[in-house]
Amino acid sequence: MSTQRETRTGGTHHVVVLGAGYAGMAAAVQLAARTGKRRDTVRVTVVNAGERFTERMRLHMTAAGRPLGTMSVPEMLEGTGARFTRGWVTAVDAGARTVRVDDERVLSYDTLVYALGGVAGTSAVPGADDHAYTLDSAEDAQLLAERLKALDGEGGEGTVVVVGTGLTGVESAAEIAERYPRLDVVLLGGEEPGAAMNDKARAHVRAALGRLGVRVRAGVRVAKVLAGSVELEGGESVAADAVLWTGGTRVAPLAAAAGLEVDERGRIVTDRSLRSVSHPEVYAVGDAAAIRQGYGVMHGTCQGGMPTGVHAALSVDRVLRGKEPKPFRFGYYHTPVSLGRGDAVVQFTRPDDSPRRICLVGAVAVRYKETVTASPWPTYGRMKKMPASGAFWPRGGRFTRVRGDK
Repeated sequence: MSTQRETRTGGTHHVVVLGAGYAGMAAAVQLAARTGKRRDTVRVTVVNAGERFTERMRLHMTAAGRPLGTMSVPEMLEGTGARFTRGWVTAVDAGARTVRVDDERVLSYDTLVYALGGVAGTSAVPGADDHAYTLDSAEDAQLLAERLKALDGEGGEGTVVVVGTGLTGVESAAEIAERYPRLDVVLLGGEEPGAAMNDKARAHVRAALGRLGVRVRAGVRVAKVLAGSVELEGGESVAADAVLWTGGTRVAPLAAAAGLEVDERGRIVTDRSLRSVSHPEVYAVGDAAAIRQGYGVMHGTCQGGMPTGVHAALSVDRVLRGKEPKPFRFGYYHTPVSLGRGDAVVQFTRPDDSPRRICLVGAVAVRYKETVTASPWPTYGRMKKMPASGAFWPRGGRFTRVRGDK
């Protein structure tokens, strides 16, 4: 098999962005917009497995059979000067500053923005890889959608087990139960749904799940996933015609294999400006990065992912202009959770993500959530059109245009 190699061009600084999720797209579009007038000296390439942008926060809706719009990464990059390369990243050589795509093409970089994100942590439990569905991609969600539709068509007597009582598990269980009321939906996990919320918000989550007929089993752990059941620690077996795994995430071992310093979960350890502590020409953003703030290491959410992508772009641009990058600062603002199409909870938080006394529930929470978690496409579109002196920066949990990042 021949290998195509694209080398660095003298006089041109090549920035390669790996991954076109929330964080990767924010980094790519912001950086392309800021360097657009210097295309003869700065080149941006985005590498992603597919052309479709995946709204991962809405994949539970896809799984429940609700159609979502299709958004094209190459179309969004049109006019920015950034180039799109479709393919799977199969290796990174941090020493040689190269990326291998599909084991067939090698890209050389001067600066790398690593935004490959994470996937469901199915490898931690025997049988989960083989028998559980995930929400890692639109294709994965569609597979579950087809299975649920088939179960409903067979009389609606099937049992769907959702593993993981975190936010994704709660949203998925509620969405499936509402869409398919004849199916028996069981939500399993170690913690009470909404455990990190205040009493009012947590009670609303539990009441909404009860209203939708979701059976909640908190305080349990899955030991094994079988073809027709889930085995719990202690030996109890729960029948399952379909299993959705939302219990934790893992990142690809690419960064560790490349020699980058990673934490115990394989995430790239960064300095205050989001540069790798071992390889400063590499920036890590989103779920792929172990980003330490005053309250601890950030956890992966769109709320935090897009700001890291924006900051990485600003940092790269500052370095290219001979300046030092600024430290990244981020505080959480809210936790919006959908409970089907007509109900939701929004828990307002302190910067460290601990709950405040204020929360929204019901219809007003639905309206709030749909506003703040709307498709990022309009935001990316505005980034494309902004002058080089501007940037989009989070204010109150949303992106606001600011000027003069000097």
